[in-house]
Amino acid sequence: MSFTIYPAIDMRGGKCVRLLQGDYSKETVYGDSPFDMAKRFVDEGAQWIHMVDLDGAKEGSRVNDKFVIAVANELGAKVQIGGGIRSEEDIEYYLNNGVQRVIIGSLAVSQTELVKSWLAKYGDRIAIGLDAKDGFVATHGWIETSQLKAVDLGVELAQAGAETFIFTDIATDGMLSGPNVEAVAELAKATGKEVIASGGVSSMDDLRLLKEYEGKGVAGAIVGKAIYTGKVSVEDAVKEVSSC
Repeated sequence: MSFTIYPAIDMRGGKCVRLLQGDYSKETVYGDSPFDMAKRFVDEGAQWIHMVDLDGAKEGSRVNDKFVIAVANELGAKVQIGGGIRSEEDIEYYLNNGVQRVIIGSLAVSQTELVKSWLAKYGDRIAIGLDAKDGFVATHGWIETSQLKAVDLGVELAQAGAETFIFTDIATDGMLSGPNVEAVAELAKATGKEVIASGGVSSMDDLRLLKEYEGKGVAGAIVGKAIYTGKVSVEDAVKEVSSC
């Protein structure tokens, strides 16, 4: 395992946006072209691009998929995509069109047994997105909060074959307040699998702190707002985690 930087491209209405704590009414537009943004990140050294179809997450179907497919096939970087993936057809669509990994979030809560069957079939091509509010899993674009603890669901799905988890603490997302390192490390320890941290990264120091847990299963960090506001550059971040 090597610690990986995942520059984030959240798409809504065909544009690159960021939401504050998942709130669709608190949106900032950072670019008119997801493809151009991804190209910039790849040119700066990113080997992975993390893409989220926010429209898809809200509507329950693929909306911004054409941008995802273009990035996956034309830029030479690996892509992981979340948002609007509700069926095996969605999974097949992305994996057959150049996407390296799909992220399953809400369905892991509402249809756990179905997701377990997908894990048995697709293995590490599926990542489980655990978005938590006060430790409990939030679903459907963070609009709803379940009564299920993120760690408990993580352990159950790890036993069913999940190899990669993406953990987001909604309280930190878009706040530039630092990631919830303790919760990320707890999930990695409990599941024994790789966990990618998402939400709150505000500086190179945050990335260095997360990387200290690389040997304990923390496999990388998704960085969004810190890149868009100039607090972290993709080039510097990739060099930093490669040289440590």
